[in-house]
Amino acid sequence: MLAFVLVSGSIWIILELSSTLMERMQAQELLRTLRLPELDEFSQFFRSLPTSALVGIGALTAILAYWLATRPRAIKPPCDLRHQSQEIEEDGARRSMLGDSSKLLTHYHEDAKTMYEVFQRGLHIAGDGPCLGSRKPNQPYKWLSYKEVTTRAEHLGSGLLYQGCRPCSDQFIGVFAQNRPEWIISELACYTYSMVVVPLYDTLGPDAIRYIINVAEISTVICDKPEKAQVLLENVERKNTPGLKRVILMDPFDPLLLERGEECGVQVQALQDVEALGRDHHRGPLPPQPDDLSIVCFTSGTTGNPKGVMLTHGNVVADFSGFLKVTDKVIFPNQDDVLISFLPLAHMFERLIESVVYCHGGRIGFFQGDIRLLSEDMKALRPTIFPVVPRLLNRMYDKIFSQANSPAKRWLLNFAAKRKGAEVQSGVIRSDSLWDRIFFSKIQASLGGRLRMIVTGAAPTSPTVLGFLRAALGCQVYEAYGQTECTAGCTFTTPGDWTSGHVGAPLPCNLIKLVDVADKNYFASKGEGEVCVKGPNVFKGYLKDPEKTAETLDSDGWLHTGDIGKWLPNGTLKIIDRKKHIFKLAQGEYISPEKIENIYIRSEPISQLYIHGDSLQSCLVGIVVPDPEVMPPWARKRGLEGCFGDLCKNQDLKKAIMEDMVKLGKASGLHSFEQVKDIYVHSELFSIDNGLLTPTLKAKRPELKEYFKGEIEQLYSNISM
Repeated sequence: MLAFVLVSGSIWIILELSSTLMERMQAQELLRTLRLPELDEFSQFFRSLPTSALVGIGALTAILAYWLATRPRAIKPPCDLRHQSQEIEEDGARRSMLGDSSKLLTHYHEDAKTMYEVFQRGLHIAGDGPCLGSRKPNQPYKWLSYKEVTTRAEHLGSGLLYQGCRPCSDQFIGVFAQNRPEWIISELACYTYSMVVVPLYDTLGPDAIRYIINVAEISTVICDKPEKAQVLLENVERKNTPGLKRVILMDPFDPLLLERGEECGVQVQALQDVEALGRDHHRGPLPPQPDDLSIVCFTSGTTGNPKGVMLTHGNVVADFSGFLKVTDKVIFPNQDDVLISFLPLAHMFERLIESVVYCHGGRIGFFQGDIRLLSEDMKALRPTIFPVVPRLLNRMYDKIFSQANSPAKRWLLNFAAKRKGAEVQSGVIRSDSLWDRIFFSKIQASLGGRLRMIVTGAAPTSPTVLGFLRAALGCQVYEAYGQTECTAGCTFTTPGDWTSGHVGAPLPCNLIKLVDVADKNYFASKGEGEVCVKGPNVFKGYLKDPEKTAETLDSDGWLHTGDIGKWLPNGTLKIIDRKKHIFKLAQGEYISPEKIENIYIRSEPISQLYIHGDSLQSCLVGIVVPDPEVMPPWARKRGLEGCFGDLCKNQDLKKAIMEDMVKLGKASGLHSFEQVKDIYVHSELFSIDNGLLTPTLKAKRPELKEYFKGEIEQLYSNISM
């Protein structure tokens, strides 16, 4: 009845304010549709009401109108979320539902088909607006404008050419630096004159750096700190990198470094001096073509020497254009966007997202270089776009719940997350709900308070963590899957699909098919198999390594990723296993340790773990590293007290952790031979510094096996007793 009166009252008010015959005719038609009284009857009824009743109806009508105008609206998905990809005839491959179904996407903007043009497009939009920012401790961000960046890039590139570098796609320039504006300036200098960037990882280690310099025949390296220049010169002195002739430093350095360079035949220069040289001998841009090589990105790998992934300008543009096409209806980047840069620029994931930002005139702010100060940097920068890896999301999740230090607080936090999560599942993403004001505003403020997009990739993300953060952070959170060989991503979350447990649908720039892996009982006919990718974002091969190229890239152009995927009924892809890193137990059972680790890592007190087994043993053992923040309160609930180090040695804690792992394994359907029979609790996190993680934070399995050789032997000894 109330709804009838409000609707009727709204129409009557419109009628009374209508001044044209047409408006009154439209209102009369609406009355007939709603089966309400005729116009004259209708007006007579409301005119007979007391003034107080009319005022009340008017007020309620205004409230209803305001609510209708301001109520949170669900994001409109760009396709039917029940059918996010479609099968094509070619080998049972699937493609995106978005874009032109007759061809794969190669570019999004007609004026941005190379990485040089991408930046020029941002320059055209932003002009003298801010582009690259950095800050010192307790200081605000200082910005270089687009014009300053492009001018410095031309000067640096001209300086390199004046000193003998060639403007062509077989001229490789090494960049050995942490994220900072000069990294992008160096990269752009190469693109302006058709040269190729070869990133040297900040934490790659001297052996791999030596290998890359020699394989890529790098004669010039641009680096940030004198300490890195010392590493490079030491290799030359030992005659390990005879081709290196020039080291260019971003930071000030001692003149003694010049002398050391002269002694071994290497010219050491300041970046600003090379720029000054280029200013005096300026050359106009000599931009590349889409098919020209843009970057050789060496993947760290878990074994052997790194492999140089050759990516063209067209590869990179196609990949980020796929991302744009998927999101363009809901969250298109613009000049007001700000990205916080802290993931290594040596990896394609970070560089791809950054290129999307500066293609549209946005800003990139670099962290200070210390991950422990990232929160301070974010508060100062107030970013809108935040590329992350799952490990950081896990730490964020753990920290939030560790601060909810009582059962009541944890219950309230979970309750609020479930209520807000229900809203997210209905498609509504916002940060101004009652739950945000009471529970989540401080969390959002710690990240700057302006985030509108988070993109995570590089590894699987826990559905629990992803679901909670989608609710708590009040912004769109996307998950990508891919690898360097397909530039960065090949699948991406479809806007509006905020479910977890999958990596989205194929990007419009590539096809995906699954192929049989018979020895692991995965068959494409059942919708399972090795994930293979084909499209303009797929690399051209490994630098000077035709054998490994042939192993990865088949004659039809399909990239074989080594990951095992499964098609879900809605057309999204779920990664369920790895083809590599399998071994056979003594009884003949094949084991995929990463599959088991992905199940056990969901145990609350566990931060990291390594599952081990081999053909001489009939069971599995594990190395477990507890979370130093989460484990102590988890232990106290079980009556176990002590500092973190002492708890790691506590046999009762070990037993409790193992029981939790086995429980998770049973719930996830692990066979008995896939469950660990004993574990060793280790107190120090696996890290890049101790050599147990790659720079992309993947486990180095051979190194872990050697590092824990004694503990593994003891575990098997205990089992056999």
